[in-house]
Amino acid sequence: MVWPVWALVLVVGPMLVLCALAWWRARRTRDGTERAWLRRTGMVLATLAIGLAPAVPTETETVETNAEVFFVVDRTGSMAAEDYNGDQARLEGVRHDIVAVMEALPGARYSVIGFDSQATRQLPLTTDSRAVRSWAETLRQEITWYSAGSTIDRPAATLTQTLEAAAERNPANVRLVFFLSDGENTDGDNSSATPQEGAYAHLDPLVDGGAVLGYGTAEGGRMRSYDGTDASGPGTDAPWITDETQPGAPPAVSRIDETNLRRLAEDLGVEYVHRIEPGPVDQLVAGIDVEELAADGRREIDTFRDVYWPAAALLALLTAWEAFELAARWRRLREVAA
Repeated sequence: MVWPVWALVLVVGPMLVLCALAWWRARRTRDGTERAWLRRTGMVLATLAIGLAPAVPTETETVETNAEVFFVVDRTGSMAAEDYNGDQARLEGVRHDIVAVMEALPGARYSVIGFDSQATRQLPLTTDSRAVRSWAETLRQEITWYSAGSTIDRPAATLTQTLEAAAERNPANVRLVFFLSDGENTDGDNSSATPQEGAYAHLDPLVDGGAVLGYGTAEGGRMRSYDGTDASGPGTDAPWITDETQPGAPPAVSRIDETNLRRLAEDLGVEYVHRIEPGPVDQLVAGIDVEELAADGRREIDTFRDVYWPAAALLALLTAWEAFELAARWRRLREVAA
C-alpha cells in the first residue's frame, strides 16, 4: 500500500464520517448541498483507493541466480605498486578481475567494500552490474598524504556487519566473498604490522564460496604518490612514495605477503589465487555451483502493475468539479455583497 493501514484509518476515517454527517444534515435541512457532499465523499473514497494501491499480476520473471557477491577491495598505497603484468599497478589487476568475476556470475547481486585508512561500504547489494563496473573503472589508491599503513584485518568489522545483515535479510541466498589485496601489513596510524590472527574465522559459516585474490610479487614494486588528481598516481611522473625508516628515504618497495593471504583464505574457507597478470577467472568460479549450494538457484517471482490510475483520474475530475462549484459560489457571494 502507498500508506500504512493506520495512516489510512487516521486520515480517511474521520473524513468519511464528516462527509456522511454533512450529507445527512443537508438532506434533512434541504439546503441544496446534498450533491456537493456526495461529490466530496467520492473524493475521499478515491483517495482511499489510491492509498490501497490496487495492482494486478503482469508477468513472471526468472531470476538467474540468488547469489550475493561481496567484493572486498584493498585501496591502500601498496596496491599502486607497479609489479602487475610487468610494470602495471596492482589496481589494474583488481579492475580486470572484478569485471571478469561479474561476467562469470551474471544475474547475481553485487556489493563492494573498500578499505584503506578505514573500511567503508562503497556499494550496497545491487543487481546493477554497470554501477559496479563504473566503480571499478574509477578505482584509485588512497591519497598518499592520508595513508595510515596497510592491514588486511581492517575491513573485518565492516564485512561482518554486511554479511550478517545479508544473512538475516535473505538466509536462503548464497554469499560469495572475493577479497582482493596484496596482503601487506605495515605500521601506520591505527594499524599494526602484525594482523590480528583469526580476524575472519568467525565468518566461515556465512561464506558459501569465493576466493582471496593476491596481487604483487616477492620482488615487489615501487609506488607513485597520489594527491587526488589525474597528474599523480600510477602511470604518471609523480614522486615515488618513500620509505622514511631507511637512511636517505629511498623509494619504498611493496611486496606481496602470501602468508597473510593464505591465512585469510583459510579463515574464510575459500581458495587463495595469486594474480600476476590478466587472465580468465574460470578457475575462481569453477567450484561455485549456486544451484547446488542453494538447492534451487532459480526461482520465479510474480511482478505486479499498479492500477490506481482510474481512482486518481476520478479524484482529479471531482477536484476540478469542486473547484468550479466553489468559484461559482464565490462569484455569487461577491455579487450579493456588491
